[in-house]
Amino acid sequence: MHTKRQYHWENQETKELFQAVTKLQNADESHRFFRDLCTPEEIDEMARRWQVAQRLAKKQSYRKIARDVEVSTATVSRVAQWLYSGKGGYQLILKRLHLT
Repeated sequence: MHTKRQYHWENQETKELFQAVTKLQNADESHRFFRDLCTPEEIDEMARRWQVAQRLAKKQSYRKIARDVEVSTATVSRVAQWLYSGKGGYQLILKRLHLT
């Protein structure tokens, strides 16, 4: 009998996933790994969220971002919440890429 797994993203499996990601050495390796791991739609969604974060960092308006990136304003709001009040992941990478 299969029991429904309780959802909680901070667990041993995700720790192992994040550890695996740290072993990627360049964009080509990342491309190959994420394409094997995710569907094209999942990759597209993550890419759009990253575009939203970059545009928010440039202080673009929510409506302009939503229109240009082709996402809802709700998606822009969610990304903004994590950008400004999350665990600092977006901010870290924006800074490392010299985008802020």
